[in-house]
Amino acid sequence: MQEEIDLILDDAKERMAKAIEHLDNELGKIRAGKANPKMLEGILVDYYGSMTPLSQVANLSTPDPRTIAIQPWEKQLIGEIEKAIMAANLGFNPDNNGDIIRINIPPLTEERRKDLVKQAKSECEDAKVSFRNTRRDCNDELKRMKKDGLSEDLEKDAEAEVQNITNEYVKKVDAMFEVKEKDILTV
Repeated sequence: MQEEIDLILDDAKERMAKAIEHLDNELGKIRAGKANPKMLEGILVDYYGSMTPLSQVANLSTPDPRTIAIQPWEKQLIGEIEKAIMAANLGFNPDNNGDIIRINIPPLTEERRKDLVKQAKSECEDAKVSFRNTRRDCNDELKRMKKDGLSEDLEKDAEAEVQNITNEYVKKVDAMFEVKEKDILTV
């Protein structure tokens, strides 16, 4: 029985860690007024007939806090990269000089900053909902095991451990949100 309980707890930790990883990716996409190559994650470029991530066909860098530079490994890809950036509808205007594509990141207005904080808070709340769903699933599994002969003390201890794991991950999300909020609101 203890092995099954350990499996349930390990599963809970794994699912919550994946939610944290997803949250980290989503928060990385929310721009904070500073140029960051992560903003271009998910952009696919038509590379000889197959859709390829931008980071696999070009070098992405940030020469200064307001600019993203994209240096394609093959010059003939510049047009395709430019089209892909425009099609991604991220609100960027790529500037092509024939060798490098530059994207200037405009400074954020106060209103836009507040909207981005709300968006970040929403992403964090989604992660917390995921944690609560995981906790519920684990507790349901423990209740089912109790019907199959698990002692009440073991069930209560395991439920307390699931709650501790949940609290630990909620604290991580809160910390991530504080860092992102500070990042967004810093002018």
